[in-house]
Amino acid sequence: MLEQRRTTNLLLLIIAIPLVFYLLKILSFIFIPLIFSMFIALLFLPLMRALGRRKVPKFVSIIIVLLLVAVGVKIGVELIKLSSQEILASNTEFFPKAEAKIADLKIYLAENFGVEFGEDENIMSQFFAKDNLGTTFGFIRKFLTGLLMTVFFVVLWLAESINVQQLLNNTLLKRKHTSVKTFIKIEKDLIKFIKVKFLVSALTGVFTGLMCLFFDVSFPIFWGLFAFVINFVQMVGSFVSVILLSIFAFVELDTTSTLFFFVLSITGVQVLFGAILEPIFMGKSFSINVIAVLVMLMFWGFLWGIPGLIMAIPITVFLKIILDQFPNTKVMASLLSGKKTVID
Repeated sequence: MLEQRRTTNLLLLIIAIPLVFYLLKILSFIFIPLIFSMFIALLFLPLMRALGRRKVPKFVSIIIVLLLVAVGVKIGVELIKLSSQEILASNTEFFPKAEAKIADLKIYLAENFGVEFGEDENIMSQFFAKDNLGTTFGFIRKFLTGLLMTVFFVVLWLAESINVQQLLNNTLLKRKHTSVKTFIKIEKDLIKFIKVKFLVSALTGVFTGLMCLFFDVSFPIFWGLFAFVINFVQMVGSFVSVILLSIFAFVELDTTSTLFFFVLSITGVQVLFGAILEPIFMGKSFSINVIAVLVMLMFWGFLWGIPGLIMAIPITVFLKIILDQFPNTKVMASLLSGKKTVID
């Protein structure tokens, strides 16, 4: 009888896991804003508690937090507008150089590999093509929808209409003391992760922009903003930032030595903040196996795209803390951990 029950539970688990992944995929428009809003709410929970101790009404505290979030969004929008104006108003010769180098590359590929290209429009005309503009407007529409849903969920989190502690106590963690202790650890670790990641990403963006300014590489504001955003993608973001900026500089900078020192400088910025300072600030509690990081990036990136890549490590930290609470799953938690390796 016991063996039959184990077999039945195993079969149900095999059926349930793909179903959960399928629901996460098709309901991503709900889960992505929900998880993002949880991280935002966790970031402002200390402020909410400080205001509560000063007898500030909860709805006033929520309004204050929403105003702070709105200020952050406004600053981000202004930076995007500034970088766009910088690109459109620039007298840089990058685009003619890029067109010339692309033309040379086409000729080289045609002569040496037999790859034929039709007569295309130039880069800028392709960028502003009707199809691309339609895709851009579609992305903006989805982004605004996700932003509104995120704000809605932030209000629910801060008003405690969504209570993670109670959910854990009623489902995974039956013992009240354990659920409270686990929730405190989750909250503490995620708040620390978000703060450190934001600070490191901001410093990376600022110094990347300064390196572009120092070496006279065009669009320093854009590249600084890009480095800030892409740095939230664990490990992969640093490589993408360095590679894309190096390609851009290769087209624009004529002197080989200048290009070499520029690439060396932006690589040094990524190493200093991402590989040295970030692990020091994070501490040993965020030690995660490099293989686990890559697997989680691929998994959540497949499910939710770019938002999944950004949230992969915080979700992994959450899962690691939960798995560590049960004797049967401690092995899985230890597989996620790394004794000598820390996340980038």
